[in-house]
Amino acid sequence: MTQKKQVSYGRVARIVAQQLESLQRAGVTHLRKPHATPPARAPASQRPVGLPSAASAASAGSRTRPKPVPQRSPKEGEPTEDRAEALAAMAGKVAQCVRCEELARSRTQTVFGVGNPHARLVFMGEAPGEDEDRQGIPFVGRAGQLLTDIIVKGMHLRREDVYILNTVKCRPPGNRAPQPEEAANCREYLDFQLEVIRPEFLCCLGAVASQNLLGTSASIGSLRGRVHLFQGIKVVCTYHPAYVLRYPPAKRQVWDDIQLLMKEMGRGK
Repeated sequence: MTQKKQVSYGRVARIVAQQLESLQRAGVTHLRKPHATPPARAPASQRPVGLPSAASAASAGSRTRPKPVPQRSPKEGEPTEDRAEALAAMAGKVAQCVRCEELARSRTQTVFGVGNPHARLVFMGEAPGEDEDRQGIPFVGRAGQLLTDIIVKGMHLRREDVYILNTVKCRPPGNRAPQPEEAANCREYLDFQLEVIRPEFLCCLGAVASQNLLGTSASIGSLRGRVHLFQGIKVVCTYHPAYVLRYPPAKRQVWDDIQLLMKEMGRGK
């Protein structure tokens, strides 16, 4: 076996391990055995389109342990493992993606996403950073800890109650912003994730995520403070946690946006 193949298999093995850990935290204890004969392919309109990513990262840094929030129940007759399986399968496909030659060449591994496949709420960021590229999990660095604090201390949820993903699945060199063509190359994967998870709410973190999801060039300042709709999903845009670390006064505005989000979710005052 060549060294290149060993590295490739090693990445896939890490992704599979991360997916299994994430599914366990989401309450999935068994996966269905594959059919000996592949089942009939469902019509495109009924086919899941999305995939989940890696394992759940940094629990909260606080000592408080928020109670689990009831998640949306699967539709009647729908096996709970279906979404998890679809996401895991797509994560494996993304791990082999070379659509963006520069990113595929420079990355340590892809960073697909992590969390509950039945989450009501999805957080969408920009791209993996150095820590995420090393661990294969989104939002695990300083910005990730701030996001965890928002989820746990601010919203009284757990990280495993939500799903966290990025606009692109590979770290851009030097942590630069993803280029439009890179976001376009990853759009299939993002759309697949959202179609599989079917969240009711989505919080875009920063201009890159907000502009790419909503298909706009409007500034993040003009997008925040109100609720948008994307394919039936209620979307709230706010500043990226990394921006808040650089400019602490933005905490007030982010908290206003989170309160708007909680009100829409029925968790506000």
